[in-house]
Amino acid sequence: MAQAAQPPSGTRDFLADDLRRRKHAFDTLAEIFERYGFDPLETPAFENLRVITGKYGEEATKLVFKILKRGVHEAGGQADLALRYDHTVPLARVIATHGSKLPQPFKRYAIGPVWRADRPQDGRFREFAQCDIDTVGSTSPLADAEIVLALADGLGALGVENFTFNVNSRRALHALLDVYGVNEDAGAGVLAVLDKLDKTSPDAVAKELATAQGLPQDTADSLVADVTATDPDRIRQRLASTDAGTAGLAEIDSLIELTTGAGLAGDRIRFNPSMVRGLDYYTGAIFEATADGFSGSICAGGRYDRLVATLGGPDMPACGGSIGVERILAGQDHQDASPRGLDVALPVLGDEQPVVLLAAQMRRQGLRTGIYLGSSKKLARQLKWASEQDTSVVAIQGPDEQAAGEVTLRNMDTGEQTTVPQDEAADHVRRLIS
Repeated sequence: MAQAAQPPSGTRDFLADDLRRRKHAFDTLAEIFERYGFDPLETPAFENLRVITGKYGEEATKLVFKILKRGVHEAGGQADLALRYDHTVPLARVIATHGSKLPQPFKRYAIGPVWRADRPQDGRFREFAQCDIDTVGSTSPLADAEIVLALADGLGALGVENFTFNVNSRRALHALLDVYGVNEDAGAGVLAVLDKLDKTSPDAVAKELATAQGLPQDTADSLVADVTATDPDRIRQRLASTDAGTAGLAEIDSLIELTTGAGLAGDRIRFNPSMVRGLDYYTGAIFEATADGFSGSICAGGRYDRLVATLGGPDMPACGGSIGVERILAGQDHQDASPRGLDVALPVLGDEQPVVLLAAQMRRQGLRTGIYLGSSKKLARQLKWASEQDTSVVAIQGPDEQAAGEVTLRNMDTGEQTTVPQDEAADHVRRLIS
């Protein structure tokens, strides 16, 4: 294929069956989110750059797709807009803008594309869909638990098995840095390095903490050993001496107890001290879900209590999460899935007007109906077209059938044919395809 004919790097064209599969996944998640009382919200594909800047952390900010100013400013390369990086910051902007009109607390879900100026690779795209749920205006641990439970139901509905939620707390992590004497200004950088533990060896992370973040090597080694210990009691003992650490551990324990008490299996959620979540706006309990057969996390989120205030809105608590539906769909084997074909195909062998009328009758009955639009008048060629459309039934109405007010129905699976009155054709087709 010519390079100019390919979609931009990191994007994809979705043909009919893949698009239907995606729509089914989105509709499935929307139904579950509605069941939990979340309302839909849609925001623009792009935001003012000042809304986006500084909300995600240094590394993530590099992945924001900026939009150049129009007209005279283009030559200068200046940008004042950016494509939506996620659905969370736009939500916070909506709360800051429309908060007085919204119910409190406000529960919303958003399903739609986001954009990252990332390096494309297998399963990683520059344009992809996110499926988010968030609750704004509640400090209750029930709000966090409800997010996890809804996401767990969503994973199950999408056919993901053997998933595990890894839980931690940003409050606990910051308390751990205090225990080690890490300066508050350096905390974000240290956590960003610790966030690499799922991709990089502990020794390499400890070395980077020392060389890039300025921690003494023995401090870096001990810190990494704490968060990667197989026994989480080690980190609990380290944090027990601080009020912030105790509060962070309480957030973790509460989330686990509430979700398991609501029916989430105990082996599906656990405390994982090495799980950091790289985005700067998290303030409390955080989580990521992994599953057999998928690389990396397929679901993530947490509490972000100060984000709305940074956008000029009221100081409101918030929590939320997102399902990585793109990674799930890409990781599932769907090569054997049957394509969606036509319920009924109509050849054109005589006058066209009766065929159009018959098609209208079929469509009014909810049948997916196609009319042959080619130039051939041969039935064999038109039957071949119907087969290529994965058609269940062909409704043949040649000159003889038109004169008699009848339709010959051909079952494309068995080859059997039956002739019925035209006004009964749609009902017969329904019985054949059911």
